[in-house]
Amino acid sequence: MIVVTGATGKLGTLVVEGLVNQVPVEEIAVVVRDAAKARRFGELGVEVRQADYSDPASLTDAFREGEKVLLISGSEVGQRVPQHKAVIDAAKNAGVALLAYTSILGGPAADFELAREHQITERYLIDSGLPYVLLRNGWYHENYTEALGQSLASGGFLTSTTEGAEIATASRADFAAAAVAVLTGEGHVNAEYELSGDEAWTYEQFTAEASRRLGKELPLNRVTPEVHRGILEGAGLPGVLVPILVGVDDAISRGLLATRTGDLSRLIGRPTTPVSEAIAQGAKGV
Repeated sequence: MIVVTGATGKLGTLVVEGLVNQVPVEEIAVVVRDAAKARRFGELGVEVRQADYSDPASLTDAFREGEKVLLISGSEVGQRVPQHKAVIDAAKNAGVALLAYTSILGGPAADFELAREHQITERYLIDSGLPYVLLRNGWYHENYTEALGQSLASGGFLTSTTEGAEIATASRADFAAAAVAVLTGEGHVNAEYELSGDEAWTYEQFTAEASRRLGKELPLNRVTPEVHRGILEGAGLPGVLVPILVGVDDAISRGLLATRTGDLSRLIGRPTTPVSEAIAQGAKGV
């Protein structure tokens, strides 16, 4: 069996859809907090198991001996370390054959706040003795293209990155395809993949392409990190997210999210999706 945790999220849904197209549905299971949200998977013949990252007892029967498991990182920043440890412990107790984890580009070298929980999880997984795969995902195109409507409404794009700083994004579907390749393929045990887009872009390039696709010239509002922090706080973002978002822009300025190893395109067997294609798609929904 191949088991996908967090399967009703955006990434998890794409992974399950990819698996359904490649392996018999009776060989696929999902672990979800809300079984009702996984109803359509069940209707396809996928086994639905209900468990919660935050409830270790619920994970006791989530996995079986010999299964391959994809641990999709939790979305609750600040809570992810105990959540991930609970999943890893349950997987180890069950005797799974492989646990793949969606980590962050750069792994131990990623010295910004968002990476901290991923780094702790990576070390815990490695120390657990489980056969593992680290899928160190870079940034999704959709982190930016899903906010095109907001940028249009607010009158421009906001960033505290330095001029000319690059970022190598890929589509969420590209990252999902990499997970499917690892779960269905061989030769990935204890591998660590740095996953990012084939091409890097700058905010200047993104703004120009987005303006063209939206049919309206939008400005790029570049501010200092301090001003950026104040704007985000004034917008009512949860306090824990503000330093993380500003820290990501700082990481971009330092080139940490422009890394291009080619691992992603090699895993999926094709070039990664161009950001221009994602912008075009995102603009259609605005």
